[in-house]
Amino acid sequence: MPRKRAARRIAADVSLLVVAAAFALPLAWVVLSSVDAHAGLRVRVPDGLTLDNFHAILTPDITYTPLLNSLILCGGGTALTVVCAALAAYPLSRYRSRLNRPFLLTILFATSLPITAIMVPVYALFVRVNLIDTLQGTVFFFAASQLPFAIWLMKNFMDGVPKELEEAAWTDGASSLQSLVRIVLPLMGPGLAVVTVFSFVMMWGNFFVPFMLLLTPDQMPASVSINDFFGNRGMVAYGQLAAFSVIYSTPVILLYVLVARRLGGGFALGGAVKG
Repeated sequence: MPRKRAARRIAADVSLLVVAAAFALPLAWVVLSSVDAHAGLRVRVPDGLTLDNFHAILTPDITYTPLLNSLILCGGGTALTVVCAALAAYPLSRYRSRLNRPFLLTILFATSLPITAIMVPVYALFVRVNLIDTLQGTVFFFAASQLPFAIWLMKNFMDGVPKELEEAAWTDGASSLQSLVRIVLPLMGPGLAVVTVFSFVMMWGNFFVPFMLLLTPDQMPASVSINDFFGNRGMVAYGQLAAFSVIYSTPVILLYVLVARRLGGGFALGGAVKG
């Protein structure tokens, strides 16, 4: 029996290492190819390190403008998503109604709709209301597409904040909006961090929505402009593509680092309503 257990553990460890290698190899290719003057499809250690790939892409047309557009789109969409999700999740968490469950099931169904199935009517609607080829229109659609799942996440985290804390604030004359802003949201920091990171990452990597709703090249985000590195007849500048991928991934990594402390925290409010 001990031998069988040891064999199972070894097999499990080997399987986990294989899975880890499958995820690590693409990342290794991106990092190594970004500093390789002769980068190709193979993962290899470069003969000599160079920053020429970064120098070639660090221009306003290739990197700076698309990244700025991405920050505007995803930052605005994330902020709008978090605010709307908090306002929608609060009554679902604090007030009991027969419509709560049907409403939650409805928005859950909305999360299962494929984005390609609704882009044609959305495109026609945006043309009618003059929102096509505008950053604000794309921000609105980004927020609307992420809002259903954000409401679910926000509501589950909000349920962990004891209602007794709000009742004490209501006794002192606070309104529901004041208790939400000053008590509930500060105490559910991990929930806000999760919703923020999830929404931002989903918007940051979205190619199809800005590709359909934006027409002017100067307004394209980095998720669309990265397609320019794939040239005609199969010619690809792999080194520049890898360098752009490194820069493109940096804002998401920085966002996660900034909110990592909140993600590791918990509510720990059980003793706050005793005594």
